[in-house]
Amino acid sequence: MIEDEKSLNFIEEIVEEDLRNGTHDGRVLTRFPPEPNGYLHIGHAKSICLNFGLAQKYNGTTNLRFDDTNPVTEDTEYVESIKKDIQWLGFQWAEELYTSDYFETLYQYAVKLIQHDLAYVDDSTAEEIAAAKGTPTEPGVPTPYRSRSIEENLTLFQEMRDGKYKDGEKVLRAKIDLANPNMHLRDPLLYRIKHVHHHRTGDKWCIYPMYDFAHGQSDSIEKITHSVCTLEFIPHRPLYDWLIEKLEIFPSHQYEFARLNMTYTVMSKRKLLQLVNEGHVESWDDPRMPTISAFRRRGYTPASIRNFCERIGVQKRENMIDFSLLEFCIREDLNKTAWRRMAILDPIKLIITNYPDGQIEELVGENNPEVEGGEGSRAIPFSKELWIEREDFMEEPPKKFFRLGPGLSVRLKHGYIVECHDFKKDDNGNVTEIYCTYAPDSKSGEDTSGLKVKGTIHWVSVAHAKKAEVRLYDRLFQVENPAAEEDFKASINPDSLHIIQNAYIEPDLADAEPGKGYQFIRMGYFTLDTKSTPEHLVFNRTVTLKDSWAKEVKKG
Repeated sequence: MIEDEKSLNFIEEIVEEDLRNGTHDGRVLTRFPPEPNGYLHIGHAKSICLNFGLAQKYNGTTNLRFDDTNPVTEDTEYVESIKKDIQWLGFQWAEELYTSDYFETLYQYAVKLIQHDLAYVDDSTAEEIAAAKGTPTEPGVPTPYRSRSIEENLTLFQEMRDGKYKDGEKVLRAKIDLANPNMHLRDPLLYRIKHVHHHRTGDKWCIYPMYDFAHGQSDSIEKITHSVCTLEFIPHRPLYDWLIEKLEIFPSHQYEFARLNMTYTVMSKRKLLQLVNEGHVESWDDPRMPTISAFRRRGYTPASIRNFCERIGVQKRENMIDFSLLEFCIREDLNKTAWRRMAILDPIKLIITNYPDGQIEELVGENNPEVEGGEGSRAIPFSKELWIEREDFMEEPPKKFFRLGPGLSVRLKHGYIVECHDFKKDDNGNVTEIYCTYAPDSKSGEDTSGLKVKGTIHWVSVAHAKKAEVRLYDRLFQVENPAAEEDFKASINPDSLHIIQNAYIEPDLADAEPGKGYQFIRMGYFTLDTKSTPEHLVFNRTVTLKDSWAKEVKKG
């Protein structure tokens, strides 16, 4: 049933109009056509959700087509990473295809254009071609090769395919209109020579189609009904339509939407590659990167990213989305799904002086109190000596400090009420141990002590705690729009990563798995790093519990 049009985005309105009119026999077939020259980023996630989402909504299908027409920058590593990212987001393509599958067909299409005097081989250099194209206000002029005969062009194009010429020696151009106000229609390039090994076709080809020639024709070959691109391809659409019309092939049509621009990051593959190659980040999946694999490693969930893409919607105008919205989406998801655990990142020892030596208790804590039933519970070992956060103790606490200090009491999460009566310092004046007494009848869930406290702190049993490295990630850039800076790398945040070597965690976190979210109580949301080992546990902070950047903006 067709939904209320008020709730539809403009592309859904187009699809529903086509369905009402019986266009394409009621079919909906979209495609996601990445070039395998890098890892997908969060901007691609918006396109993935749109293309696959349209097909799902209207009982259609989506093809995954790799635009592998530039063998210089492409690699099977990127192909595999792209497939993994799409599946992780929760989508499955109908067919896995490659533009290289169509190289022979595309070649024959080019021959057809030559036969109709709609394409010619040009020997001009790239600089000469650019100069002859004119300017947006001045028409171009023909190069000496535009008047070649059909027979000569057919021969030269065959010789280009046969490898007779060097890179850049000749190109194939469409013959359209050198005075057209749209520069993309001033005899655009269709083929160039590149003697480069292709990751799928090997050395079979030494001429490769340009994107503008391969894109629409590949859509047509697959009978794509709705070819969805970002706004920068609007000027390319007339050429897309011209080629389909002149070749008399299936009339796929291109529709454009606004790409995702997000604060505190860059979306250019070229710039992301710079960050990797120059060592500003560890790798493409460094958790500070905006790639899908980086978000996965950092602990973002597929649901949070899909929700983010749904919230930002599909627009016809460019806009800048605040990174905080993405963080809101992951907090919202993890609050419902992440198991609660205790971890101490800056430890100081607390000794309960009246707790029996050698006694071990097993306290009980719900895995997720936000969910009915708590998603089960776990046993938490409790003993005389505990690790607590250093910030939870002050020698001279001010008023309204509801944590530990001389004479102050708090509740230990899931445990007892304790009161501080003394502490110990080292030779440098640093507090090393805190001494408390506990009320045996104040146990959580069984409290009959009558004691009232305003603060609750978390802890880990010294005897049972596991050591872990904890990585606190923050935004990679200090300015909202680093891409607009003269040197985007100059705005890299020097505090985007803080590594804590010796944190203490609950013992059952030794069995954590990458991708599973945990809320370290009062500390934030974390997940096990993909490169963690049983001997060296590493946890990544996914996101803080609250938006700390919002406070910084207000301060500024």
